[in-house]
Amino acid sequence: MKELQDIVAAFEKVECGQIAALATVVEVRGSTYRRPGARMLITQNGCIGSISGGCLEADVAMRSQQVIASGEPMLVQYDTTSPDDIIWGLGLGCNGLVRVFIERLMPQSQFNPITFIADCYRRRQTGVLATVLCAEGDYHSQVGTYLMLQQDGSTLSKINTALGAIILNDARAALSNNQSILKQYQLPVGNAEVFIEIIQPPVPLIIFGAGDDAKPVVRFAKELGWHVTVVDSRPAYGTSERFPSADVLVVSRPEHIREHITIDPRTVTVVMTHNYLQDQELLKTLLPSAVRYLGILGPKSRTERLLRELLEQGVPLTENNLSRLYAPIGVDIGADNPEEIALAIIAEIRAVLANRSGGLLRNRKGSIHEPLDIDNKPKICI
Repeated sequence: MKELQDIVAAFEKVECGQIAALATVVEVRGSTYRRPGARMLITQNGCIGSISGGCLEADVAMRSQQVIASGEPMLVQYDTTSPDDIIWGLGLGCNGLVRVFIERLMPQSQFNPITFIADCYRRRQTGVLATVLCAEGDYHSQVGTYLMLQQDGSTLSKINTALGAIILNDARAALSNNQSILKQYQLPVGNAEVFIEIIQPPVPLIIFGAGDDAKPVVRFAKELGWHVTVVDSRPAYGTSERFPSADVLVVSRPEHIREHITIDPRTVTVVMTHNYLQDQELLKTLLPSAVRYLGILGPKSRTERLLRELLEQGVPLTENNLSRLYAPIGVDIGADNPEEIALAIIAEIRAVLANRSGGLLRNRKGSIHEPLDIDNKPKICI
């Protein structure tokens, strides 16, 4: 997330008249460092972002110059599954396959993937970016064109003919399923391969409590590119001097927080006020809400007492509500100071968002990464 934000920021600084290139990982198989959606921006000032662990960037940057000069997009495949991959001159040895789509970008154009991603970030809404990677027959001229679908249903598209209508239906399905897909289309007048990608806005994190131990939580979250709101009832604590990187600072009593914050199914929250009565009041609002993650700082016995008293006050504690409650907060890494505790908190939230347990990777069975949904029709244009 942070890397893509850096790419957006760098692209906004590219002057009119200059040309840049964007390289996007669209498919991986086997053991690879990055996943589909990883990007690298190539400008006259250098490269921002990465598409591998460092082994592909130089070759992609060189190919990008060809794309910039010709204006023709390029789909490149790197296959390192063979022990003879040294003949590439790359010597990757990663035992995986990576396909990278390279395209030319014009900064003055409002119809490009970086501008669309920036708009999704600004709106703080999910979007879908569909890109025609390769095509044959009547659809050959559509290579490098896009369809962009906003969360509110509005669309922008330069994909002409009947192909655009079919892609739009699949883009809507991807938005509903929150799942990117590499789609193959075989139609009477030609074939096409399209990367239909979910663009997620920054994770919205709300921290209740502006004590000193909240500072590293904010810092770590911002390093990941999250959108961070800090809420505290004390005006002297919730200040930009104490939290210079926070996106939003709110001074509010717990009973009035509904007037100042918005909680949706993507929102993650951390309660660390160190005030028992304030925590109790906050839970009255947060437990029944749509919050994705609710973490409470403090020992298990304290949280259990909070829940008992809330139940006695008539606050509904459903199984669904309690399933989103994490207390004590954080991954068990033996944290013993504010920075380590913050690391444990952010790691647990990331694991929950990825539907992972947060255990050691060496104990994981199967692939480290979840596979991209790939249409099972035969590949084309390779």
